Amino acid sequence: MQRTLKPASLLFLSLILGVTVTACGGSSGKETGGAPAGGETKKDVTLDFVWFTDGIEGDVMKGLIKEYQDKNPHVKINLIEAAFKDLNTKLKTMIAGGQPPALARMTDTGAYARQALDLTLYVGSADQFTGQFVDSIKPYYVTDKKIIAAPMDLTANGILYNKTLFDKAGVKVPTDPNNVWTWDEFAAALKQVMDKGGAKYGLVWDFTPHRWSTLLYQFGGSMISADGKKAAINNPEGVQALDYFKKLHKDGIIPESVWLGSENPNNLFRSGTVAAHLAGNWMLSSYKDITNFEWGVAYMPKAKQRSSVPGGKYLMAFQGSKVEKEAAAFIQWATSKEINSKYNKDSLFISSRKDSAKLDYAFGKEMFEVFANELSATTPLAANDWSRQTIVPKFSNDLKNNIVKVLAGKSTSKDALDETAKLIEKAIQEESK
Repeated sequence: MQRTLKPASLLFLSLILGVTVTACGGSSGKETGGAPAGGETKKDVTLDFVWFTDGIEGDVMKGLIKEYQDKNPHVKINLIEAAFKDLNTKLKTMIAGGQPPALARMTDTGAYARQALDLTLYVGSADQFTGQFVDSIKPYYVTDKKIIAAPMDLTANGILYNKTLFDKAGVKVPTDPNNVWTWDEFAAALKQVMDKGGAKYGLVWDFTPHRWSTLLYQFGGSMISADGKKAAINNPEGVQALDYFKKLHKDGIIPESVWLGSENPNNLFRSGTVAAHLAGNWMLSSYKDITNFEWGVAYMPKAKQRSSVPGGKYLMAFQGSKVEKEAAAFIQWATSKEINSKYNKDSLFISSRKDSAKLDYAFGKEMFEVFANELSATTPLAANDWSRQTIVPKFSNDLKNNIVKVLAGKSTSKDALDETAKLIEKAIQEESK
């Protein structure tokens, strides 16, 4: 005979079952931080973050990581510090071992494009995300319509000048980016600073193909075609740029002792005997301790157009880390206006964001703004070239040597760049196999 439960018994049984269901309803993983909206709890995760430091930015990033972890207690970020020279070895070892890091600070983004996490799936609108950053750097982090990294800070080539010598010569540098000198006007101004200001040299220029390429882009040229399929360095614009570089040496504006000798341009500028130095914005920090003369940053002259050469550092997340979602969330946070501005202001870097071109730096605020403006005027062809880090290293040293041949009178500009173009074509073909 089947027994019928009384109402009181039914109530007691339902309470027992409710407690049992509640006790069995947790996640199998460790949870923290309470239950967010919607009742979802978050598992504890650890993000391995491979990082290299040039200066003080390592300490700045550690402070930001602490801030992020305080706001996201389920996330632990394990900063794995490596010397820059060891970065590639470290990353390749981790990836080959099937344990890629969640994150890494990168310069050569193109070399890891295939291993990078496509952030397009995590950032909402791709156009809206990339639209936050300086347009000229897009080739560094967008490949085949995939967002393979996110910009953190930028570098730029520009002109640092000896204000004391310019003032002595009565020469005023342009202060309007829409009305800069032509190269001929700049050369004439440098000659005046040499004649009337007592400068021994007009312009020292770093002995690197990267810095030389500034002139190439200003003349409207590039090393590689926009589609990346062929060499472009020996086009008429490239030949004109190299011819003009030789002319600056021949006319005594640039001393031969740097590109044809062994003199250090940094030391020459520090000596107070040089009117100007074409270098990177990182020299702002390097020259902070100069007290024997006043110096500043001037807008670079133009040929057919204004242009600098952008570089910088990027945050990359990797496929197969098993914490892809959390890595992408950190990247979005770190590159946001508030956090990115703080990072660059405190690190004395140029922000990659369009809305952070003017930051309240503790040193060199106006000078940083000039470098940022140079980047805003830069042709995308510069980043299109230098982002191809599986190709450029195969010919860049030969390019430098071929430029030296021209300056030494051992080759014409056309012949030297034709020779370089062959090496570029070979490197492109090898990459496409």
